[in-house]
Amino acid sequence: MRKRLTRHGNSLALVIDRPILELLSIDADTPLEISTDGRVLIVAPVREAGRRRRFERALEKVNRRYARALKRLAE
Repeated sequence: MRKRLTRHGNSLALVIDRPILELLSIDADTPLEISTDGRVLIVAPVREAGRRRRFERALEKVNRRYARALKRLAE
């Protein structure tokens, strides 16, 4: 899908079509995180903080348990 930015006062806005909003469960009150790698713009709904903490704890557990094996695989 190709989109163009539209004027919104002194800024530019990206209009996201309703089917995309519904697919991602985004509405006007959903906080969005905007990031870039310098070439690509990434817009994503903000995930709950608890979900991130659970992921980080699980990652730490895996790293503690399999650190040597992961290091050997990386070499």
